Amino acid sequence: MPELPEAEVVARQIRARLSGGMLTDTWIGRADIVREGFAERRWYAGSVLQSAKRFGKSVAMAFERQGQTRYIMAELGMTGLLLFSSARPRFPQHVHVRMTFVGAQESELRYWNPRRFGRLSLLDQRGLDAYVARRFGCDPLTVTREEFLRIVKGRSGRLKPLLMHQQVIAGIGNIYANEILFRARLHPNANASRLSVSNIEVLFDVTKEVLQEAIACGGSSVRDFFAPDGSEGEFKRRHLVYGKEGASCPNDCGHAIKRLQSERSSFFCPACQSRARTR
Repeated sequence: MPELPEAEVVARQIRARLSGGMLTDTWIGRADIVREGFAERRWYAGSVLQSAKRFGKSVAMAFERQGQTRYIMAELGMTGLLLFSSARPRFPQHVHVRMTFVGAQESELRYWNPRRFGRLSLLDQRGLDAYVARRFGCDPLTVTREEFLRIVKGRSGRLKPLLMHQQVIAGIGNIYANEILFRARLHPNANASRLSVSNIEVLFDVTKEVLQEAIACGGSSVRDFFAPDGSEGEFKRRHLVYGKEGASCPNDCGHAIKRLQSERSSFFCPACQSRARTR
C-alpha cells in the first residue's frame, strides 16, 4: 500500500516530468472513479500543469487556465498508482483514467487502481482546502517538535494506531509505523499519553529519519507499488521488522521478531520494544 514516501516519490516525478505540460484530453473509463467534481472535468482541457504536491498518502496536481487554478487530487489508496505511458502495469484493464499532455517530458499519465479504494477528486481552491482539512492531520515531515509532543501526549490510546490515524498524523501506514517503532524501541501498544518526553522526542526524530530515508530510496515496493516511471522502491531492502516474523532481531539481542495481530499486523522485538521501555 502506498504511504507517505511512495506518494512523495510520485509527486516529485510528476513535477519533474509533467510541469509546464498542457493537458489536452482526459479519458475516464468509469464515472465512479471520480469522487467529486465530475461535472467539471471538461474545464481541464487546455490547462497547464503547474505543480504536484503530496498530502498524506495522496497527490494533488494543480492546473492553471486563463488565470484560474483547479486541482486533481489522486488518492493512491490500497493499490492506486499514477503511471507514465512508459510503465506497463500487469493488468492494463484496471487503468481507469488517462490524461494526455503536450509540451512535457511524458505524453500521458494514467490512474491505475484495480481495487478502487482510491478515487480522483476535481476541486477548486475552496474544495481543496476543505478536502485537506477534512482528511489530513499534521504532516510528519513538517510538524514541529512541540506540536508533535502535544499530539502524542494528548492521546490516551495505543501508540501504533495513533501514528496511523490519518486525521491526526497524515501519511504513515502499517509498513512505516512498524519500522519507526522498532528503531525508536517503542512497543506498538504503548499508551501514547504515558510516554516520557524523551521517548516522544526520540519518536519524533526517528519518524523523520525513516520517512526521509525511504523517500531517498524511492519508497518501498511491497506488492503493487511502482513509481510513475515504473521503477520499484528499494527501501523494502532496508526493512528491519516488517514482514519478518520469526527472524532474529536486527539488534542481535537474542530474540526473534514477533507478530502481534490487531487491526493491522505489528512486527516487533519483545526485548528491544518491551513495554517497560516506554515508561
